[in-house]
Amino acid sequence: MIPEQIAYFTILLSLTGNFFYIRDTLRGVTRPNRVSWLLWAVIALIGAGIQIRAGAGLSVIPVFMAGFGPLLVFICSFVNKNAYWEIGKLDIICGVFSVYAIVLWLVAKQPIIAISFAILADGLAAFPTIKKAWRFPQTESGLVFVLSSINAIIGLLVIRDWTFTCYSFGVYLLLVNIALIFSIYRRKWFSEKVVAQ
Repeated sequence: MIPEQIAYFTILLSLTGNFFYIRDTLRGVTRPNRVSWLLWAVIALIGAGIQIRAGAGLSVIPVFMAGFGPLLVFICSFVNKNAYWEIGKLDIICGVFSVYAIVLWLVAKQPIIAISFAILADGLAAFPTIKKAWRFPQTESGLVFVLSSINAIIGLLVIRDWTFTCYSFGVYLLLVNIALIFSIYRRKWFSEKVVAQ
């Protein structure tokens, strides 16, 4: 286990990744899916609150930053009218199901059930962005997801109490960020391999 104070480093990583994502959003290069980014903000911030109540300690910092950064991205997406992705039926469906999962999560009395619904809600919120990144990788900036993956790993490495409530959201964050990174960079990685052969 690494020293718990290393979790403070995740604040710098999150702010760096979100700075470049916001910069690209303001330039119109990156087109964030507002449904995903708003729900990511709400879910992660509530999740951080649950983890704090469960005694997660400094390992909650990456989860908090996983909500604070998306909140900044969501707000900045309104500055440049061309810097957003059109919201379609899939976004609305995933958004509705995410909100429903959040309600179930908030009503749940058990921390394990609550965090499970939080992960479900966040996954549903992520799906439109994963799909968009898969089909149109040029509309996304991957650095924020790479740094978020590092944050998730750091958060997992500083956990002292390995209970489902304390580690599950961090594991989920790592997996969803890997899915986003792969969706954004897969064409580049595989086309380069083909050219190299």
